[in-house]
Amino acid sequence: MRRLPLVTAAVLAGALALTACGSSDSGSDDDGGSGLSVGSAYMPQPVSDTMAAGFLVITNKGAAGDVLTRVTSEVAGEVTVHKTVGQTMAEAKSLDIPAHGELVLQSGGDHLMFEQLKRKPLEGQKVSVQLYFAKTSPITVEMPVKSATYNPKTGH
Repeated sequence: MRRLPLVTAAVLAGALALTACGSSDSGSDDDGGSGLSVGSAYMPQPVSDTMAAGFLVITNKGAAGDVLTRVTSEVAGEVTVHKTVGQTMAEAKSLDIPAHGELVLQSGGDHLMFEQLKRKPLEGQKVSVQLYFAKTSPITVEMPVKSATYNPKTGH
């Protein structure tokens, strides 16, 4: 696992602190039959010119588990998946999606990091994200950019 430098982690922590855990109905996509679907996707408008966070929920209605193995986006040079344990963030190679369960990427928890931004996404825009899995075909999600202070519990 690669650890984020302290300054980067501090910037991200500030951005993540501005958003709360929860869900919304935006950014919903389906894989076309394997049992995986994606919802509650959003990106808070980044406070940094070089990185942004992303959140979503992958629901698995299938009888077999799967694994999120890679994420790409046209807006970033690299998209990494981060696990959060306590107050420590570390890059993860992959994240499990249990059968009949969910993988929740949320503020304060596991999340996506968009690094080396090619442009700074602005509120009201959408960011295209491709999710790759061990068993399922890739899923493309149009992730809406919300305000930096967006709270999915209230929708504001």
